[in-house]
Amino acid sequence: MTRRLDVNRANPVTRLLTALLIAVALVFSVDWVSGLTALTLEVLVLASTGIPFRRFLKRSIPIVIAAGFTALTILLYGAPSGRVHAEFLLVVVSDGSIELAIATFLRVLAIALPSIMLFTDVDPTELADGLSQVLRLPARFVLGALAGFRLIGLLHQDWTYLGYARRARGVADHGRLRRWTGQAFALLVFAVRRGAKLATAMEARGFGASPVRTWARESTLGAPDAALLAIGVVISATAITVAVATGSWNFIGAR
Repeated sequence: MTRRLDVNRANPVTRLLTALLIAVALVFSVDWVSGLTALTLEVLVLASTGIPFRRFLKRSIPIVIAAGFTALTILLYGAPSGRVHAEFLLVVVSDGSIELAIATFLRVLAIALPSIMLFTDVDPTELADGLSQVLRLPARFVLGALAGFRLIGLLHQDWTYLGYARRARGVADHGRLRRWTGQAFALLVFAVRRGAKLATAMEARGFGASPVRTWARESTLGAPDAALLAIGVVISATAITVAVATGSWNFIGAR
């Protein structure tokens, strides 16, 4: 691609639908060809978006670790088939489990990495606007979820202050597990109380207006959204086509 693809210009709803489209296309089969094809195309798209590779790689580390552990589990405990290379109690490593582990690793990466790429700089408020105005989801549900998401960042601060307060009162001097359990329960109570107050305040200010409410910012679709959806369709269709053409397509319902 010669031109840079700016995913930030696309509507957050379009990014969500694109990631969902790729995920749905990849869950229909358990094979390594479609996963590798989709992952290769996604890397090419990533190179054209201009997203800092270091930041993308840092956010991808948990996904890579989770995919590795998933593949390891399939490798050791997957259904054996073909030549058996190692066997110990319930652990059986065979040609079938190796192939399935590779396919699982590539598939998890191909499904999860687009979400990281598309949602790196998504504004939660813009996403809420799109869910309500484009997908027509209930405003009460969307705004409640947005308010809750906004409060997630306060949990770490509340946890720190609770620790300081408990130490000042002398109730957190001994027993790390006991201290952590008591502090976690206190944080839960504090979060429930704050959520109840927030819900009351939002109701009082008309955030749950029915049946129609107004929006401060209009959420629309345009050319960047069409281009992003087209890329998602191309990645999905290419991955399926290559898998079918090479004979590796293995419909998950047939297993």
